[in-house]
Amino acid sequence: MTPHTLHRKAATWLLATLMIFYGAITMASSLRLADPSELVGHWQLQQQSEPGGACALDLLQNAALGDGAECLSTWIGEAAVGWFPEPDGIAITGREGSRIIFFSRQREGLYEARLKGDGLIILQRAD
Repeated sequence: MTPHTLHRKAATWLLATLMIFYGAITMASSLRLADPSELVGHWQLQQQSEPGGACALDLLQNAALGDGAECLSTWIGEAAVGWFPEPDGIAITGREGSRIIFFSRQREGLYEARLKGDGLIILQRAD
């Protein structure tokens, strides 16, 4: 192996390492965890398959679900009792505190979740 070839391999390795490093930093910084207080309030739930059948849902300050939790529970087939923010959306939790459905952030104030039966629930800020 000549010194030129060795130099070339080292430069290629360094470039690849830097690309991976900066790519990871960029990706991590683009996913900001919302403060729970930003999400507290009144929301509207709607199933895409039933545009006329909407429900209100309250996300409470204590990470509990308020009015409308029964409606969401019926749609997902499990008791929905709590919530918490994630970098890319909102997780809804069941009685044991584990995530039972995830609403993926589409844009500010608009989230979507897929149901097991391939349905779609839309969660939109009502305030």
